[in-house]
Amino acid sequence: MADEQQFIENGLQRSQIDEFFQEELGRAGYGGMDVAKTPMGTQIVLKAEKPGMVIGKGGENIRKVTTALEERFDLEDPQVDVQEVEEPDLNARIVADRLANALERGWYFRKAGHTTIDRIMEAGALGAEIVLSGKVTGARSRVEKFNRGYIKHNGQPAEEIVDEGQATAVMKLGTIGVTVKIIPPNAQLPDDFHVHEDLDPKEIVPDAVEANEAEGVEELLEGEPDEADAAPEGVEAAADEADADEDLDEEVVEEVIEEEVEADADASEEFEEVEVPGGDEDVEEELEELEEDVEAEAEELVAEMEDEADEADEDEGGDA
Repeated sequence: MADEQQFIENGLQRSQIDEFFQEELGRAGYGGMDVAKTPMGTQIVLKAEKPGMVIGKGGENIRKVTTALEERFDLEDPQVDVQEVEEPDLNARIVADRLANALERGWYFRKAGHTTIDRIMEAGALGAEIVLSGKVTGARSRVEKFNRGYIKHNGQPAEEIVDEGQATAVMKLGTIGVTVKIIPPNAQLPDDFHVHEDLDPKEIVPDAVEANEAEGVEELLEGEPDEADAAPEGVEAAADEADADEDLDEEVVEEVIEEEVEADADASEEFEEVEVPGGDEDVEEELEELEEDVEAEAEELVAEMEDEADEADEDEGGDA
């Protein structure tokens, strides 16, 4: 048989065994199982809320379960071990079964969901999520979610850290699927970090401290300012020459600006002192002559207009 086919067969067998235990040990608070094949046989570890009900009086129930495993699933020499769940409120399978039983007994889904998730968080869980899907209140199915704390939905933490369990509540209107996810209290998430205060670095990272002391990093850091202050003589001389050139340039610019300002002031004074030739009396005489010429031209135009009017009247009288 190919390896891929063998993986499929093992996974299918594991799922069938899990369903068998869920049906047979549901009243005992079945909380999951671990299967490991060894040279001596198949080792199965059961987790239950009530181990006494799984074992039975004088080991009667556990012998029945072992016989059923050999006959139904063809397991070689199955060895079943039962462990008690220390905190049932942190086991997702047990919590899902309890919630499904509460719904079947008539609890309102919202009250049952909040009560269950509050008990999970009071038990010390870092986060929890409950999902109810189905006909929770009416003929139309829907999904109701209850969240508390911090929960992972994908990636490696969701597969390895998050404890997930499913159950089914059979109601009059239809079935309701119950899914519970819990992050246990001591889970180490990849994004967790802790700040250590008042600790000696030699106790935490001694190798790094020794490397720093060997290389003399502190001495190099202390010597950097002295090296920066001790500049070469050529660099200092160049800096002094640059400063002197800047001072000369500033003086030249100031002198040029002062000369331009003085030249503008002299030009304005010369413009103010310019005199009109002939004085003010000549200007007045020229204006009077212009006025007399204008009046004479106006009188001539009026006389011409009157003559033309008289000639027009005489022409009209002759025609008459």
